[in-house]
Amino acid sequence: MSGPPGSRGVVVAAADEIPVGGRKIVEVDGRSIGVFHLPDGYVALRTTCPHESAPLCEGILTGAITSPGPGRYHYDRRGEILRCPWHRWEFDVRNGRSWTDPDRVRVRSYPVTTDGGPVVVHV
Repeated sequence: MSGPPGSRGVVVAAADEIPVGGRKIVEVDGRSIGVFHLPDGYVALRTTCPHESAPLCEGILTGAITSPGPGRYHYDRRGEILRCPWHRWEFDVRNGRSWTDPDRVRVRSYPVTTDGGPVVVHV
C-alpha cells in the first residue's frame, strides 16, 4: 500500500470488484471519491464538479475528437474524458484537469495503488 509520502492508503474495493470501464463511488474521510478502472489501471477523482458542485463522477466516460490537420479527425482517448451530468463540463479522468481550460480548472485527483491486492486510494 505504498503511496506518496505523507498520504494514508484506504482500501476502497477488492481487486476484482470494479470491472474495466467501471467505477465505484466511495466515501473517504467525508470526501466523496470516484474510483475508475481504466484498461491500464485505476484512477480516482473527487466527485464534486468545480462548476456548480454536480456529482461529476456519475457522468459518462467518453473520448475526444482531435484533428491532426484540416479535414482530418480522430476519436481519441476513449473512456478517458469524464463529462459532468449537469452542464457537460469535461475533465481528463487521469489527472482531473479540465479538457477546455486545463491550466485553471481541475478536480482533485488521488493516487491509487493495487500492489497485486485490493484497490487503495491515497488521501
